[in-house]
Amino acid sequence: MFAGREFAAFLFDMDGTVLNSIAATERVWAHWARRQGLDVAAFLPTIHGVRAIETIGRLALPGLDPVREADWLLKAEAADLDGIHPIAGAVAFLASLPPERWAIATSAPRELALLRMKAAGIPVPAVLVAGEDVSRGKPAPDCFRLAAERLGVDARDCLVFEDAPAGIAAAEAAEAAVMVISATHRQPLQTPHAAIAGYEMISIAVDDRGWIAIEPARSAVYLD
Repeated sequence: MFAGREFAAFLFDMDGTVLNSIAATERVWAHWARRQGLDVAAFLPTIHGVRAIETIGRLALPGLDPVREADWLLKAEAADLDGIHPIAGAVAFLASLPPERWAIATSAPRELALLRMKAAGIPVPAVLVAGEDVSRGKPAPDCFRLAAERLGVDARDCLVFEDAPAGIAAAEAAEAAVMVISATHRQPLQTPHAAIAGYEMISIAVDDRGWIAIEPARSAVYLD
């Protein structure tokens, strides 16, 4: 896995990648979808990894203001933090990284991201790019490019950790390497990228320049 390659920095998505907020997210969005008369089961798979305002805008529902609805969803999600927990091994793995060499780039608004990280015990990085920090959300590469820029590195020298198709596409568009986190996947995701179920499967080595290499942890089993 990335044998012989080192990275200037690691860039992490948040939901589904370092923490699991699926239950809370889907409770709130299911309630919202029922209010709109949507097919909840068909709609929920479309919300992950994408900014709320863009998810709502794609629906083009008559008389619906995406800004107002996204604000309602933010307030509802901020009030529902029950069941949010870290992805296996994420807290220890993040703590092992040089603090100036990693960032989180999430589609969530900053307020919600901070609440969820606190609920899951995820450390807040020096660089946090949230949904409102970019004009185009995932699958556009803007968030990962901005995170790399704020770390003082090139996105092409970074490894992105992602779980959702929109985020994977954003990382690819940023020309970064990709590691897929499959912990929250209900069905296998078809991807050409390396995939792991949790962070206990990997460790790191840091060279004298501060660049990071991925190393397998003992008893690690990788997914193709």
